[in-house]
Amino acid sequence: MSTKVADHVLQRLREWGVEQVFGYPGDGINGLLAAWGRAEDRPRFVQSRHEEMSAFQAVGYAKFSGRLGVCAATSGPGAIHLLNGLYDAKLDHVPVLAIVGQTHRTAMGGSYQQEVDLHTLFKDVASDFVETVNVPEQLPNVLDRAIRTAYARRAPTAVIIPGDVQELDYEPPTHEFKMVPSSLDLGSWTTTPSQESLERAAEVLNSGERTAILIGQGAAGARAEVRRTAELLGAGVAKALLGKDALSDELPYVTGSIGLLGTRPSYELMRDCDTLLTIGSSFPYSQFLPEFGKARAVQIDLDPHMIGMRYPYEVNLVGDAKATLQRLIPLLDGDRGREWYDTVCANVTRWHEVMRRRAEVSADPINPEYVARALDPLLPDDAIVTSDSGSTSNWYARHLTLRDGMRSSLSGTLATMGCAVPYAIGAKFAHPDRPVIALAGDGAMQMNGLAEMITAAKYRDRWEDPRLVVGVWNNRDLNQVTWELRAMGGAPSFLPSQELPDVQYAAFARSLGLTGIRVEKPEEVEDAWRAGLAADGPAVIEFLTDPAVPPVPPHATWEQMEATAAGVRATAAANTGRLPARCRPAARCSGPREWRPDAIDFRPPMD
Repeated sequence: MSTKVADHVLQRLREWGVEQVFGYPGDGINGLLAAWGRAEDRPRFVQSRHEEMSAFQAVGYAKFSGRLGVCAATSGPGAIHLLNGLYDAKLDHVPVLAIVGQTHRTAMGGSYQQEVDLHTLFKDVASDFVETVNVPEQLPNVLDRAIRTAYARRAPTAVIIPGDVQELDYEPPTHEFKMVPSSLDLGSWTTTPSQESLERAAEVLNSGERTAILIGQGAAGARAEVRRTAELLGAGVAKALLGKDALSDELPYVTGSIGLLGTRPSYELMRDCDTLLTIGSSFPYSQFLPEFGKARAVQIDLDPHMIGMRYPYEVNLVGDAKATLQRLIPLLDGDRGREWYDTVCANVTRWHEVMRRRAEVSADPINPEYVARALDPLLPDDAIVTSDSGSTSNWYARHLTLRDGMRSSLSGTLATMGCAVPYAIGAKFAHPDRPVIALAGDGAMQMNGLAEMITAAKYRDRWEDPRLVVGVWNNRDLNQVTWELRAMGGAPSFLPSQELPDVQYAAFARSLGLTGIRVEKPEEVEDAWRAGLAADGPAVIEFLTDPAVPPVPPHATWEQMEATAAGVRATAAANTGRLPARCRPAARCSGPREWRPDAIDFRPPMD
């Protein structure tokens, strides 16, 4: 039997070390599906419930493995469905390859069924490389270049293969005019800045007395070097959300996350520093960085396209974080006082106490902060944690202490809903021997999570460690947007847009043969987490949480506090009697540690 183009696609993927492709079938990729049958499912075809989930799974796989994530979809609607997941890869700088079908070449331009201009569709999301394979000889170069580009640019790329081309006999490019040969090897490289640039950076950093370091996901491969730099400079280290697992939260000078979902000590670190070193982060919210002109600053980033645009840095070092810091450290002066370092560490200690107290505040029925706080000490040393977007992200960012060896991520830049569960499934295929915990709100769970629990049930036997624990904060409210409405203008919650149906998440999991636990009382929270982590397969733990507990930003102004309180009061007045008791802003106040709409303490906790 002759080798078809589709057969060679799978062979080339295997030669690149691709072990699974996340996809959903359709007639636009029938040739590929037939080739998968001939190849005995190598690389493994992982079937999601929706093409968007395939793309998210590929992103999760790539984030947690450091390898290429691959997704596949049919022409027309299948290709369109990939977009959101591919944009997540683009904005978080993740290498993902999309292989997409297309209608037969003979039908192109004829307004044929499912005919979509895929080049136009993908030209932004896969702007680094998108190409259509029109003849067999074109295939190896297009596929190899798409993979190399995805790795080199840390970006999504797309290869489009019409249905009739998939079924043609494969012929390699020949040694002739207008033929483009190709090769497999990716190779490896390390980028480092010039010695002169390093010396200028060292002069800036050595001049400071109060140094702040901001790290992102680009610092993940330089843990030891970041620690040594921080210790030499007596610096505090704040983390962008994508860099939450880049350095252990147990270090006394690590101030935690930065930004709206960040911590008070990170806010103070940036407010009071006189020197800033940013490593592997493109954190976009400059209002959380030092005031312009107040701090001298240096940035280290691998990508010259992304460097120097968030703050007026004096020195921009283009290079790999580990290699650059190894050359920079010998130039740093470690002879400096301890006053700034001691202040940073004291602020961190106080913040942990504030967070402990916030989690202990009574709520109706369960404080959402306590749910995350109770999970924190129970996390296995090798845990992988995924978080969805929404108010759950606040509790993930502020209450989980990530130790060395743990991994975590979320949709950092796109901040799309519905990614936590497919990320977790991708993580399980990347590390089938590690436990994975996904944190999701009820809105995200209804959007994507429930359907992908079917995928988790389908593949549970493929994972050496079958634990995939999904925690659902069920408050029947799209809570993050609700609080944003209140904080921005004192607007009450608009029920038609914010109220969610009360879905039985745990019961749904049990209907799939999975562990499902519904938690209605605070005293049940810890035991539920323990049960989920001890389960012999995927588990859904549903926590009934109070939507009236505010995710207060670390820098909240009095205007925002007053607007938020006004919004809560307006919501309570407008909606009294329209919501179940547990979904109303708590109106009782039998003690100082209960929430009520006219007595919420929005003051920054450590003024």
